[in-house]
Amino acid sequence: MRSEIPEMLPEPDPMVRFETWLAEAGAAEPNDPNAMALASVDSTGLPDLRMVLLKGHDALGFVFYTNFESAKGGELLAHPKASLLFHWKSVRRQIRIRGPVSVVTREEADAYFGSRPRDSRIASIASAQSRPLKDRAELKAEVAKTAARFEGDDIVPRPDRWSGFRVSPLQIEFWQDGLHRLHDRLVYRRPAAGAPWTIGKLYP
Repeated sequence: MRSEIPEMLPEPDPMVRFETWLAEAGAAEPNDPNAMALASVDSTGLPDLRMVLLKGHDALGFVFYTNFESAKGGELLAHPKASLLFHWKSVRRQIRIRGPVSVVTREEADAYFGSRPRDSRIASIASAQSRPLKDRAELKAEVAKTAARFEGDDIVPRPDRWSGFRVSPLQIEFWQDGLHRLHDRLVYRRPAAGAPWTIGKLYP
């Protein structure tokens, strides 16, 4: 039987709780505890949503990587604001994050791209992400063509169209499930990156 949850107590730095929750989700989630929903908007203002993987986080923000020519890449370059959502059903918690978006440095992008398996790098170069695709055979043919291009090369270079984004949080909300819908919500807000956080509770 579920028991009453301990109340979340405010901490000055929300990243402390984020680190703790991510680690606890890592021990409980069967797959991809770093999976997060990413929301952006298109040229008409219509929201767009998809799952991506968190690949880095620190005091500056939350980093993920993609093809700039993909739907999400184009939307974020045109409208550099985003929202993220982590939902861990196994531990009955979620974290919502909102803020402006910036492109990571070339050094960061090169380092992460170079750390990926060779086949993943080949696939990233071969895929015209978000473009119409006739069938899987067409995709496999492009991958084979790209693999042949780099056969024998030690390095598969990062294409300019592939890089990363950093979401710099202006709002972070921690939510944990409570009995009888008495959930616990703790929200951090600040007017700009680097500014002090204000901390408050929200009704569930």
